[in-house]
Amino acid sequence: MTTFLSILMRDLRLALRQLSDATLVVLFFVLCASMFPFAVGPEPNLLARIAPGVIAVSAALASLLSLERLFLTDYEDGNLELLALSPTPLELIVLAKVVVHWCTTGLPLIAAAPLIALLYRMDAAGMPVLLAALTLATPVLSFIGAIGAALVLGARRGGVLLSLLMLPLYVPILIFTVSAIDADLAGLSARPHLLLLGALLLGVLPLAPWACSWALRQALE
Repeated sequence: MTTFLSILMRDLRLALRQLSDATLVVLFFVLCASMFPFAVGPEPNLLARIAPGVIAVSAALASLLSLERLFLTDYEDGNLELLALSPTPLELIVLAKVVVHWCTTGLPLIAAAPLIALLYRMDAAGMPVLLAALTLATPVLSFIGAIGAALVLGARRGGVLLSLLMLPLYVPILIFTVSAIDADLAGLSARPHLLLLGALLLGVLPLAPWACSWALRQALE
């Protein structure tokens, strides 16, 4: 546990020294979301109706930006090999890195989401469910994305491969996220959709670090 916390604090310090990465993620999120009105028109009711989908898709695309470097820096400077040889389980190290990724990517996206919702004139009554859905969905995006980042580690044009691998896997998460928000805005219960997102999170929490550690060992051989 001490090693886990040490790696967590180390990666957080490194991330805080490179705040430009988190800033770029948020800027991409805002710019991506702001492009949709140019395609569908400025009609207020239409924008309010598509707001949940725009926010979910933009957040998923923004989360891809920083995934490629999740393990790449440690891989290039040799730290990843030392971590793999340490007594600490590699799964625990992966968990620490994914938590840092979510803190520096997922949390800023959650914080910026209400701004996009207001710009699209989404009903303020749906804000709590929007934040709840994103709070459950963004960690799942990070955990699943970490598997892809581990699989393409060391590959040429890894960023392109990572996008091709992850986007189809993100579809169920987007469906449940948007469905939860739409149900709440329609006066229905969002609980079933939030429970499905919670189930996905509970599923990837143990499975993703194991899959990542297997892929990382293959990349180091």
